[in-house]
Amino acid sequence: MDRRSSIAAIVRAVLAAGPLRRADLEARTGLSQPTIAKLTRALIDSGYLTETTAGGAPGHIGRPAAALDVRAHRAFFAGVKVTPDELIGVVTDLRAVVHGTAHVPLGDARTPPDVVAAIARLTAQLRREHPVGALGVSVAGDVDRDTGVARYEPFLGWHDVALAELCAEATGLRTVADNDIRALTEAENWFGAGADARSFLLVAVGSGVTSGLVVDGRVLTGAHGVAGELGHVPIDRRGPKCYCGARGCLEAVASEPALLRRVADATGAPGVTLDRAIRLARLGDPRVGEVFAEAGRAIGQAVGGVINLIGPELVVFSADHLDGFALLEPHVRAAVAEHAFGAAARAEIAVRPLPFEQWARGAAVVAIASYVASVQV
Repeated sequence: MDRRSSIAAIVRAVLAAGPLRRADLEARTGLSQPTIAKLTRALIDSGYLTETTAGGAPGHIGRPAAALDVRAHRAFFAGVKVTPDELIGVVTDLRAVVHGTAHVPLGDARTPPDVVAAIARLTAQLRREHPVGALGVSVAGDVDRDTGVARYEPFLGWHDVALAELCAEATGLRTVADNDIRALTEAENWFGAGADARSFLLVAVGSGVTSGLVVDGRVLTGAHGVAGELGHVPIDRRGPKCYCGARGCLEAVASEPALLRRVADATGAPGVTLDRAIRLARLGDPRVGEVFAEAGRAIGQAVGGVINLIGPELVVFSADHLDGFALLEPHVRAAVAEHAFGAAARAEIAVRPLPFEQWARGAAVVAIASYVASVQV
């Protein structure tokens, strides 16, 4: 491991689990004691880390062990989640603690210049009270984090937009752009439900069905910037056509719009809302109940297949509407149990509310990750 990678490993370990003793850092990073001693001293002198005291193990006698913690307020980051209707922004410290939020409606803004101008206005609002030094922006679809290019954003209809470059020019901030679910997964990997797991799967159900994958502590990006597209796993080759052009994708079967279309077909009530569909299901309408059951089974089948491939310790589900997911959940769990093979079926399943402010926080975490990777002392 070179010097920069070693520094990044130390800072990340302390960010995720600090305060940590130097001996704990050796175990977490695999670095030698002399390297830990040298680099932590440099990080303290440069103001990234601070030294404190930590109590010993139960029964410990003698002076408390010195421990290292991050100076969280040394840097602040803005994160912006782009939706078809609005921008959601947060400002965080180095530990991804949110210190402020803001929302800006997009109105008719759809073109990259208009949306980037709105991102710049939102970022300026977030910077009024905190010295933001970097920006993370997340959008749906195919985004190459390395280049910052949004190759395809399905809701705004973008193709090959140099999003990071445009935002950097508009805000004057170092900017990282990424796919929204991958950014959210990064936040869960560094600071959330997956922080103690070597591998996990995050599944978000709402206007689409999306997922992020972590294997051996790293978010999978794919050889070409695409990975974890659970929504485009084929479920039914005779099923409805997906916006991607294929037929029978999970998203075309189990997303919120797909579910509502099927409820409308089953009940003969066009324009049914999700709240109305939930009420009908809870009142015992068998037609609507079966729609939720079929969607839940489809999600569970797809997730069971992913579990068989990567063997995660944990599967985290979230949803735009948790009341709606509560109707899916028993069918999801049953289908996962049916399709997951052998010991892989032991994966823990958790449901976690992750509102859009958390997705914006994920964009900030992508900026934090880039910042940590560039630390030099």
